[in-house]
Amino acid sequence: MCVDGRAGLLLGAVTPALPAASPSWWSVVLVVCLQLLPLSPVQATVCWSQVSSPVNTCLCASDIVSCTALGLEQVPAEIPVSAITLDLSHNRIDQLTEAVFEGLFRLEMVRLAHNRLREIQQGAFQNTSGAMLRHLDLSSNRLRVLKQHYFLELSGLEELLLFDNRIVQVESRALAGLGNLRKAYLSHNRLTHFPFFSIQEHSHPHLTMLDLSSNRLLKLPLDEIGNLPVPVQEGLYLHNNSLECECSMYGLFRRWEQRGYASVRHFRQEHTCRVYGIQKGTVRFFQHDRYFEKCNLTAMSPPLREQESSISVGVGRALWLHCVTSLSGHSVSFLWVSPNQEYVAPPGNNGSLKMFTNGSLEIVAARAEDTGVYWCMALDQQQQRNETREVNVTVNVVSGSYESFNTGFTTLLGCVVSLVLVLMYLYLTPCRCPACTKVPTPAGQGTGNEAGAGSGQSSILTPTPPTTTEGQGHKVSTNKHVVFLEPLIEQQNGRLRAGPGAGQGHMGPGLLLGPEPHPKLHGQSQQRGGRETDSIMSVFPETPIMLP
Repeated sequence: MCVDGRAGLLLGAVTPALPAASPSWWSVVLVVCLQLLPLSPVQATVCWSQVSSPVNTCLCASDIVSCTALGLEQVPAEIPVSAITLDLSHNRIDQLTEAVFEGLFRLEMVRLAHNRLREIQQGAFQNTSGAMLRHLDLSSNRLRVLKQHYFLELSGLEELLLFDNRIVQVESRALAGLGNLRKAYLSHNRLTHFPFFSIQEHSHPHLTMLDLSSNRLLKLPLDEIGNLPVPVQEGLYLHNNSLECECSMYGLFRRWEQRGYASVRHFRQEHTCRVYGIQKGTVRFFQHDRYFEKCNLTAMSPPLREQESSISVGVGRALWLHCVTSLSGHSVSFLWVSPNQEYVAPPGNNGSLKMFTNGSLEIVAARAEDTGVYWCMALDQQQQRNETREVNVTVNVVSGSYESFNTGFTTLLGCVVSLVLVLMYLYLTPCRCPACTKVPTPAGQGTGNEAGAGSGQSSILTPTPPTTTEGQGHKVSTNKHVVFLEPLIEQQNGRLRAGPGAGQGHMGPGLLLGPEPHPKLHGQSQQRGGRETDSIMSVFPETPIMLP
């Protein structure tokens, strides 16, 4: 039989007519397999070893050796030396003996998850790739103590997975030899403390993630955590632990939150602490921070590892300056010098500057005269060492901000009021006057003039003018809101009626009337009174005309 590497299926079948298995028949089957296997892009073979049996065999595909879920109790012998990835997960291996991976000089990834590992003997990774091994998965096992000899030969290790074990102790130098370590996962264990002091910038320059979540950490060594490299602090996960509610602990996480560290931003709800150390009093301190209202967070928090060289602040705002230094310990003292050559020491000076024992300086309310260079000195009296830092502070004085706001608001309000008045003038129609009392027509006055006068007065009182025409079918004004309309020059009986300024009669303010008709034509006016009235109605069609 042979194994197809693409599907993991057995190819070929033994026919009932074949005699008992013999070397000759196996050779025939082997030839058939050799002809079929090149058809697959990734060839796979069965890896035989001293502890293997036809039932429990590893699968080899190119440089990958997979021995998963075979019930193995120890690492198989005679693993191909070409192996780069070795998967031994989901077995029953309980220890790694000395030189168990001997001769595997190309190993880059070893997976031993979901086994029963309790012990890793000294020299287990001896005579292997060593510096080439990048990934080691020991998760979901039964390890209890990480000893300093476990990973001595793995100087090139980049990812170490140790979560879901029973680890209660990590020796101080267990991770000391891992100079290329980038990520270490130790969550879901039983750790009550961790040697943070063993993680230094010179020993672990590439470390960006240290997962210690879901353990049993009680108190955090703030001085050691403050000395961690900044990338390690950004990737230090401490949620779901048994921390006691203290001002110093709260100040640490509050500072990480303000700086946007992913460890706090992504697991904000999972950060808990125990009030007075009582398990039943566990609270989520980012949601219920009333327990820390009286804490002096600036004094309690550990020093920062970096400080901007130039900082800007607005007038009246508070500003914190941190004396960043590599010196640490109780023998270190701090001193600040303000721009006006004033020496500031704890607790501060005249009230405008406050200084804390950890070297932080607080400008309570920034003023214009606080602009300048602040100089900090850290002195270690025991080691006779000192370090200095400079921070340039600029206080931004914004003048006329309130006046400009008031001016802009007044201008906006004026524009709105003007717009409302214009809309009211254009679209709101006032109430029409009640019907006027009929006035008797004076004797000798033409009906045409009465109609013209009434229509003229109506045009003054009507807010929306009607459509008017000049001559036959020519529009003069449409959909325009005006108060006065000029009288139109119309032709009657071959003569022109007087326009503006030609009339002698005057009725009402701003309204000019035409001349009195000739006596001889008075009769014709009376006869054609209906036509003249129609003409006036065509000029002002929407204006009501009161006829006698």
